Amino acid sequence: MRLLPVLVLLWSAGSAAAQAASVLEHCSQEHFQTAELERTAVRDVSVVQAGTFKASTTAPPLANLPAFCRVQASVPTSSDSLVTFEVWIPERWNGKLVVAGNGGYGNVPSYRDMGNALAQGYAAAGGDTGHQTPTPDDLLWGDGHPERIVDWGSRSIHAIAGPARRLAAHAGGATVRRAYFYGCSTGGHQAYAEIQRYPGDFDGVAAGAPGNNRVRLNAAFLWQFLSNHERGASDPILPPAKLPVITRAVVDACDRLDGMADGIVDDPRSCRFDARSLLCREGDGADCLTPAQLSALEKMYQGPKNPRTGRQVYPGWSPSSEALTTMPDGRPASGWQQYWGGNEPTRANFWRYWVFGNPQYDWWTFDFDRDLRLADEKVGGLVDQVDPDLTRFKASGGKVLVYQGWQDPVVNALDTIAYYEHVRSRQGSQARTDDFFRLFLVPGMGHCSGGTGATFFGNQGGPALVVDADHDVLAALDAWVEKGAAPSRIIASRVEGGKTVRTRPLCPYPTRAVYGGKGSPDDAASFTCR
Repeated sequence: MRLLPVLVLLWSAGSAAAQAASVLEHCSQEHFQTAELERTAVRDVSVVQAGTFKASTTAPPLANLPAFCRVQASVPTSSDSLVTFEVWIPERWNGKLVVAGNGGYGNVPSYRDMGNALAQGYAAAGGDTGHQTPTPDDLLWGDGHPERIVDWGSRSIHAIAGPARRLAAHAGGATVRRAYFYGCSTGGHQAYAEIQRYPGDFDGVAAGAPGNNRVRLNAAFLWQFLSNHERGASDPILPPAKLPVITRAVVDACDRLDGMADGIVDDPRSCRFDARSLLCREGDGADCLTPAQLSALEKMYQGPKNPRTGRQVYPGWSPSSEALTTMPDGRPASGWQQYWGGNEPTRANFWRYWVFGNPQYDWWTFDFDRDLRLADEKVGGLVDQVDPDLTRFKASGGKVLVYQGWQDPVVNALDTIAYYEHVRSRQGSQARTDDFFRLFLVPGMGHCSGGTGATFFGNQGGPALVVDADHDVLAALDAWVEKGAAPSRIIASRVEGGKTVRTRPLCPYPTRAVYGGKGSPDDAASFTCR
C-alpha cells in the first residue's frame, strides 16, 4: 500500500517530463501544419531557451523564464482588418491558458504579463489589437477603417482566444483545461468586452482599471484640458509642479479618516478637502494657488456635466489623485498631468478622426451634450463596454475579478465603482453579485500599479514575490474557478529596495480594510475586512 503514492509521484513526474519533451519537440512549423486552425496563419515557430528573453528590440527583457515554444500567427477579422498574435507554451505546461490584454491604443502584446503567466506554468497569448502601424497613438489607423476600430474596441481578444487555445493544445498534446484573460487599462476594457459580448471565451477574467466607458473617458480628458488652459496659451493654468503641493495638503487633511496615519487617503469619497485653503494670500508662490489656478483645480474636481440636463458625464478625479510620487526635481511622476495633453488635449485624434472626421476640428467648440450624442452614434457601439447585463457570462460559470487604484489619475475609480453598482443592481443583491463578480479597490495605487500604498499583489506589478491565491490576482482567479474559493481578501505588499515593508489586505467592495487597534499597522494580520 505504501508504494501507491510513490508510483503516483513517479507517474506524474514521468508525465510532466514527457509533456515537456513533447512541447519542445513539437515546436516546429511542420508540426503546426497538421493543426485545425481554420483561417489562422502560423507565421513563425521557434524554441526559446530558458533564461532571459526579449520579444523585440523595444520590449523589456524578461528574466527567469522557462524554455518555451513561441508561435507567431495572424487571423483576419474582416476584408480590411487583421489581428497578429503570439502564443507561448512552456515546456512544463499546466494545461491552462492566459490571454494578456493591451495598453492604450497600442499594437504590442503585454509581454510582461505573458512572461509572468508563462513563469507560472500557463500557456500565454497576446495580440496587437487589430492594427499594424509604427505610430499607434495617432489613431490614423482607424480613420476610414471602422473594422480596425471594432477590433481595437471590442473584438481583437475574441479573435485570438479560439486560435490561441488550438495552438496551445496542438503544441502540448492536450486540450486547454481552463482559459483566463488578464489585463489592465485597455486590458480591463478588453476584459469587459469579453464578459459582455463573448461570454463563452474565458472561464475567468482579471480586469484592472477598466477603461470601458471609453467615449466619456476621452471626453473627461478633454474636460481636463479645457479646464486648465486658456485658448492660445501654451502653458497650463495650474502647472504640474503644484500637483504634489495639492496632494500633500489633501493627505494632511484626510489621512486619519480611516483611524490611522499612514500617508494614504483610504477612500477619497469621505475626504472633504477645501481647496481654498491653498489660495495664495498675495501674488503667486510655489506652495499656494492663484485664483485662476484654484478655479482650474475646482473644475477638474467637478468633472464634465451635460450643459442641457446637468447630468454628470464622467466623474471628476478625486482629491489625492493629483500626484502620487515626485521626481527628484519635484515634478509628479504619476498624476493628472499624464492626461492633460500638451499643445492639445490627450486623445484629440479620437475626436478629429473617429468622431468628426475633420483634421482641423476645433476642440474649443466641443459641446458636452450635442457632440457626445454624435460620438455615441458613430463609435460608442464599437468601443464602449458598459452593458451591466452579465447574465450569460454568469450562467457559463465565469468569474470576474476587478482591481482599481483609488488614486488612479487615468481611469477614475468612481466610474469603475459605478459600473460595479449597475451590475449589482441588475443582479438584485450583493450575494448574487459576489457569486461571480468582485471588485478590489486599492488605497494609494495609481494606474494599474505603483503609488504610495501597498500596491504590489502578484503579477500585475511585475514578477510575483509570492504566487498563491492570497497574494496573487491570477492565482486567486484560478482558485475561484477551479475550487470555488471566492477571494475574500488579497494581500498586497509595499516593496522598497527589494524588501517588503508593509502588507495590507485588499477587500472586496463594499467592504474595506479596518485596523483592529492592535499589532503593527504595517502587517496585514492587524486588519479585517468589514
